[in-house]
This record gives sequence, structure tokens and C-alpha cells, in this order.
Amino acid sequence: MTTDQTSGTLLVGPLLRRIAGTKATIWVETAHAAEVEVRAGDAGGHATTFSAFGHHYALVVVEGLEPGSATPYDVYVGGEHVWPLADSPYPRSIIRTRGTADAETQAKLVFGTCRETTQHATTRRLPPDALDAYARRLMRNEGDPEAWPDMLVLLGDQVYADKTSPTVRQQLKARRLPHHGLQDDVQTFDEYTKLYLESWRDPEIRWLFSTVPSVMMFDDHEIIDDWNSSAAWRADMQREPWWAERISNGLASYWVYQHMGNLAPDELDADALYPKVASAGDATEVLREFAERVDKEADFGHLPESWKSRQYQWSFAIDLGRTRLVVLDNRCSRVLDPDHRAMLPSAEWSWFLSQAHGTTFDHLVVGSSLPWLMPPAIHHLEAWNERISASKRPRVAAFGEKLRRLVDLEHWAAFQTSFEAMADLFRVIGRSSDGPASISVLSGDVHHSYVARAELGRDIPTPVHQLTCSPIHNQVPSFMRPLMRIGWSGWAAVIARGMAAMTGVRTPSLRWHKSGDGPYFGNAIATLTHRGLEARVTIEGTTPGGELDTVTDVALTTR
Repeated sequence: MTTDQTSGTLLVGPLLRRIAGTKATIWVETAHAAEVEVRAGDAGGHATTFSAFGHHYALVVVEGLEPGSATPYDVYVGGEHVWPLADSPYPRSIIRTRGTADAETQAKLVFGTCRETTQHATTRRLPPDALDAYARRLMRNEGDPEAWPDMLVLLGDQVYADKTSPTVRQQLKARRLPHHGLQDDVQTFDEYTKLYLESWRDPEIRWLFSTVPSVMMFDDHEIIDDWNSSAAWRADMQREPWWAERISNGLASYWVYQHMGNLAPDELDADALYPKVASAGDATEVLREFAERVDKEADFGHLPESWKSRQYQWSFAIDLGRTRLVVLDNRCSRVLDPDHRAMLPSAEWSWFLSQAHGTTFDHLVVGSSLPWLMPPAIHHLEAWNERISASKRPRVAAFGEKLRRLVDLEHWAAFQTSFEAMADLFRVIGRSSDGPASISVLSGDVHHSYVARAELGRDIPTPVHQLTCSPIHNQVPSFMRPLMRIGWSGWAAVIARGMAAMTGVRTPSLRWHKSGDGPYFGNAIATLTHRGLEARVTIEGTTPGGELDTVTDVALTTR
């Protein structure tokens, strides 16, 4: 397998990002400034590229698609036909629109997180890539409409800026002085682009992204490990001479490569940044100023005036028939003041509440890069750590902070106010007479996969589940696996809960337990399927031969 799949003027892409009604968006990176055109039967669209830091991009809105259709498409750059690639062994890239009445009551979401570059580009021998395996299966079943998902939901660590491949490290070494502070980490916008170039040119992945709509949300490794874990962490980073450039370029590149494509065709003009970027010609300064501004969000999110001064909202919502998907930013906009820690600032939480309530959908799906429900013992450990890290005794606080960073104690459990607010929200929604048939939280990050059922109260008929699928292509160290299994044991939970109680942490207002098999520690991809009022999740792991095999299959509803 080779990742050097170029078509001359088309460097990366095309990525089919959003389909909304009879419109779709196609994202591309080109080698030079040009007019980009997409033709899909009688439908089509074109856009002029914009430049950023010497690179060239376009997001083309394709209009005039037929409802309920499957239409092959072609991409032209400067009049040159660049996609499909000449002599491509893969099926044609197709835009599939929803349309029939039955389709409105059905939805299929494929999700996962944590994908390092493909095997040959890494120093470790990782198990087969689950996304590669999924792409190959779709190719074999291209004529079967039931095989195709409505959307691919990637919830973090699409690239690793702090764990680069040998290829990228060699490139960094060639351009840096020996004393450079970051060594093998990326820093400039151009260096970030190499991560996407390496990852998204994987032939199977390139084909998959060109024909299955996708949405994406960052986690920490798009920037750096432990990103925004605490106020103390931010203070330490801000003292580093390389940090300002690192975070600015990381956020700018994320917006270009991932977030821009999350916007629906009709949302582009209303976005706070897209019109400025698309019309700037050279958007370098626009993106640099934007990134510097939004990074400051975590420093001021606890102030009362932050309600009116939101810089940007990375979270977004999508309706797929009778399924509502709300994807939350778990990183950039955290409130980190020790006395007001929260996953989201108040204005964005208010927006989330407005999206989670409603009668126009049968299923609520929350995308969260970090699991809401962790193994119980680990949950109590994180709650305990949050409390001691805020201690007024400097040595205790320093110990808590060191432990937090050492073992990544920074999930929803480490933001107890937000954890309980999520539980309260699900109780209100689930108790309503016209509430959804199911509530699911999709997550990753923790390098193992599991399904957990939340017990919120006997008077709440709506089932609530945590669905965690991670990694797509990575690996948890072997010595960590027994510890993660122990996290589900009752005796470990009792001990950890006792520690938390000693520091004044309240008992959680809910219980939860693992459903189905697991936890599973291999590379995996998960599928959440809604049919009418029924919901089911299937987690599939890769075999040594690179195929997919079911490791757990759980019915989430009993209706």
C-alpha cells in the first residue's frame, strides 16, 4: 500500500463532507490557486480556492441533486479532470441523498476515534486499521444500499501532532535546529498539513472519505496531549516559547481540514469565520487572528461577561431523518478556573440544552470525544483527583495536578458539575411523555471499547447508553489492560468511591453498568443503527487478516 496518491493538482481529497437535502459539500486541497468544479449528473457546483499559509483549499457546494438518489461525481481543478484518479481500482465516488419516507425513520452512524497513520508509517506494529477494513468491506458491498452508512462520525485524534510517524519526524529533523524545543512534534501550519497529507492519502481512506459523508471533532492529540486539562496546565504551556505558535497553527489547521467541512451548505454564509476566509483570497492572517482569539476562551470562560463574548462555537448539530446528532467540543472551550470547572461555557451549554430538547426527533445522539460514563472505579478516581487538585494546600494540589497529567484524569468525571448536569438533562428529557426512544453518547479516547447503560431512575423510560469505540488504529499498552478491566469491578469502585467521599465528593446521582461483551482492546469501528423506535449498536474489531469481526452487539431499546 502506498500513500503517494496524487493527481497532479489535487493534493488531498476529495472529501464528501455534508449532505443536506439536495445539496452536498466537497472539500479539496489543491497544489495551486484554481477554480474547482464538481459534476454529479445534472447537479454540480464550483468554487475558487482560498490560500492559507501557502496552501490552497476549496469547499464546493454541489446543488441540484435528486432526493433519494445515488450519483457518481467528478472533480475538475482548473479544467483538468482530477477525480476519479486515472486507472483507479476502486469503485466510483458517489453522493447518496436521503429521500424516501422509510429513510426518514432510519439512520446509520459509523463512529470511532484515535487513528494513527497506517502500519508502514509507524514505528510500532499495530493491529490492522479498522477504518481501512471498513472501507474494503464497503467496496465489496457497493451495490447493497443496506451496507452504506448515513455518516461517518470521527470524534477525536484524527491526526497526532505530538506522536508523529518516522516519515514526518525525518521531515521535521531536516528543517529544524538541534535545540528546537518541540523535537518530534509539529508546530507550523505547514507541518500540520503533512499529518493530514500522510493520513488522508491512504488509498482506502481517501476513497472512503470521498464517498461517505463525514463530520469530525478534535480531541487533545490534534494539538498536544492533555490539551486544556487544567488552569495549571495552561499556565505551564503559556510559559513555553513555542506554545503560542503551536496552538495558533493547530487551531487554524483544524478549522481548515476538519471543522470547515462540518458546516452544512446552508450554514456557510452564517458562520462567523467561513465568509471571511472564502473571500480573503489569502486567509493566513484571518486564520491566525481567529486562532489566537479562540484559544483565549478557556482563560475567561468563568467570567460573567463570557456569556456575551463567545469567540466561536466548535459544537454543532445535525438532523438525519428522525435522529438528532449533537457533537460537543470537549477541549477548546473548557472552563478551567478551579472554582468553576466545566466542559462547556454557559452560553454553549445553553445552546446544547436547546438542541437536546425537541419533538422533531425519535433518537438523541450526543457526540463527545471523551466518555461521559467511564468504568466506575476510574470515574471515582477522577472525581477525587479534581477535588484534591483544587486543594488550598499547595503540596496536595501539586500532587493532584501531577497525577492528573500522568494518567489523563480529565474526562467528564473530572468535571463533576458538567457530569451531573448531563445526567440531569437526560432525566428531564427521558422523563418527558414525548421524549426520545433512546439517548446515546458516542465517545472514544480511552483506547478500549464498551457499552454502558445508565440507571437514572425507575420513572425514566428512555434508555440512556454510553457507547465508547476506541481506537481505530492505535493500541493501549498491555500493562494498562488489567487496570481498565479492574475499573469495572465492584470492589475497585467501592475503594475509589471511599477515597472520593473522604474529600467531600458527593455520591453520583446515577449508577451505570456495562452491557454486552467487553471491554475490547483491539482496533475497532462501531455502528449505531436506528430503525423506527429501535436502536442497536455493533462494535467490530479487526482480525489479524485485516477483516472486521463483531465483538459486541447490543439492542439499546426494547420497544
